[in-house]
Amino acid sequence: MTTPQAKVLTVSDGVHHGVREDSGGEGVAARLTAAGFDVIERRVTEDGRESVAAALSQMSQGFAGLIATTGGTGFAPRDQTPEGTNDVIERVAPGFAEAMRAISPFGRLSRGVCGIVGETVICNLPGSPKGAIEQLDAVIDVLPHALALLADQPTEH
Repeated sequence: MTTPQAKVLTVSDGVHHGVREDSGGEGVAARLTAAGFDVIERRVTEDGRESVAAALSQMSQGFAGLIATTGGTGFAPRDQTPEGTNDVIERVAPGFAEAMRAISPFGRLSRGVCGIVGETVICNLPGSPKGAIEQLDAVIDVLPHALALLADQPTEH
């Protein structure tokens, strides 16, 4: 199996405007790299449905791999990452989101969604660096298999 590729999208008004450090995106990228993913792009966008949808549309164009978003999955008015993601995905992957939410009590506060567009899996992670890593760890073991299936590559199952 080939090395899976990943991209990380940080969704944060504060990071976008340069008033907050991108510790969530850094943590997610580091965890993906440690798990054997080749992180080929990191991007930041402001909160909001339209900005998230636009960034995900661009990032997924012609891409086969994982896009992990961090931020914008909570209850605040500008937390619209799930809505922007739903505008882009073609099929949902509810098992991923369910497993991610079940990882800790605070996971129940995440409205994050996971889904597929083309050969790309998109997973919404919380903005909290600790929460993002915890939720990523809930699915990281099956992501390479999912990506191989999407790419119609042979798998052991």
